[in-house]
Amino acid sequence: MAGFADLSLPQGLDKKSLQSLLEAAAHLGYSAVALNHVVDFKEKKQEIVKPVSPSELFPSLPIVQGTSKRIKVLTRLTLVVSDPSHCNLLRSTSANIRLYDIIAVFPKTEKLFHIACTTLDVDLVCINVTEKLPFYFRRPPVNMAIDRGIYFELLYSPAIKDSTMRRYTISNAISLMQICKGKNIVISSAAERPLELRGPYDVANLGLLFGLSESEAKAAVSTNCRATILHGETRKSACGVVYTVKKPRKVEEEETPLPACKKAKTQA
Repeated sequence: MAGFADLSLPQGLDKKSLQSLLEAAAHLGYSAVALNHVVDFKEKKQEIVKPVSPSELFPSLPIVQGTSKRIKVLTRLTLVVSDPSHCNLLRSTSANIRLYDIIAVFPKTEKLFHIACTTLDVDLVCINVTEKLPFYFRRPPVNMAIDRGIYFELLYSPAIKDSTMRRYTISNAISLMQICKGKNIVISSAAERPLELRGPYDVANLGLLFGLSESEAKAAVSTNCRATILHGETRKSACGVVYTVKKPRKVEEEETPLPACKKAKTQA
């Protein structure tokens, strides 16, 4: 299994708070995290700036518990889109956008959700968990996103903070599971404090509440996160990334001895 990852830690915090979050994530066993820079065009006109290098923020990264490796810090850009014109930025060849390891989009309407799933070159589509969805998920765009290697992200920290958000989180997640059948799901924290972080296995247990199976819930914090990161590398290189997974040999595929009569005919 790939290492555990949390692909959404807010970048807007001060340096000391970010260091505390990183240390907590490494202590819980996460091998990779992504610092999320959110751009909401509805609030005010914002420009997409270059991502801050993790080496500039953190002179030394904490070591992941149970390993001798240091935690890996990635950069992520999330665009909150509420108008189709906001999507033009993703279609353009902006130099700053290409510098981010992961690109996510947070669509506010059904039309924008359809555009994000079918045409936009992104790695993640964020699902709203803080309020009731203004639209229903439909199978064609969701299936097209899965075929394109795009993943859907659910956040769990709002469910910890507030009981009303917990109800919306579970309700919206189950609505998505009914359409995507548990495929291409990533669960992240968006934690602003170390106390809001949960261990990977606790997050996998939360995935069971969202309607995921046990294997799908574990993949949502491990292999699916790795696939999202690789999808981002493919997008940046405009070429491709190949990685191998060892396939277990099934019992039925093992060679069975031939009967004596058939063996004689074969030898003849």
